[in-house]
Amino acid sequence: MRHIMVLNSKGGCGKSTLATNLASYFAAEAEQKVALVDYDPQASSLDWLARRPASRPEIVGVAGFEEGMKHLPRSADVVIVDAPARSHGPELTDLVRHAETILVPVLPSTIDMQAAAKFLDELKKVGKVERKGVKIAVVANRVREYTLIYEELDAFLEKLRVPYIGVLREAQNYVRAYTRGLGVWELPEYLAWPDWEQWEPLLKWVESKRSQP
Repeated sequence: MRHIMVLNSKGGCGKSTLATNLASYFAAEAEQKVALVDYDPQASSLDWLARRPASRPEIVGVAGFEEGMKHLPRSADVVIVDAPARSHGPELTDLVRHAETILVPVLPSTIDMQAAAKFLDELKKVGKVERKGVKIAVVANRVREYTLIYEELDAFLEKLRVPYIGVLREAQNYVRAYTRGLGVWELPEYLAWPDWEQWEPLLKWVESKRSQP
């Protein structure tokens, strides 16, 4: 059972968008049995799952903010974890214990970059990370290309001693998909092909041995 966690201590950086689209990919494209664990009390990922049509590949939801991972389906091939914001100290250590792969989304803003730098410093000091028991990567999220702030974010992420694996644009397709309980993979090709292309390097890393301890 593979555990992939979307984690950043700062709220509003698009963790739920990344988590739900990962869950959709593994269920609809990779044909895996998927569980989606939502640790955020706002329950954005579970709200997305409640909107998901019964005709689409099943994803099992778990309310992590109430019960942790006690009721994970044993049949799951992949567990996607939407971690809560403001995770530090013992709570962060406990969350990392449940992951083999961690993705950290970062938005193109000075505040988000500063917060990400501090968070990654803290994350690297967690015992399981120090022991190389978990692999970490960063993703530029909600990006508008050809803007100065994106160039600043791109340069910032390139300098980190963490794999920088993808750039995801700010697009209405993510809103369209969320409101229908879908991932961008499940939207029509004529609408979503630019987003499919952007996801390719991210998924290549996630599905490679480089992303697993």
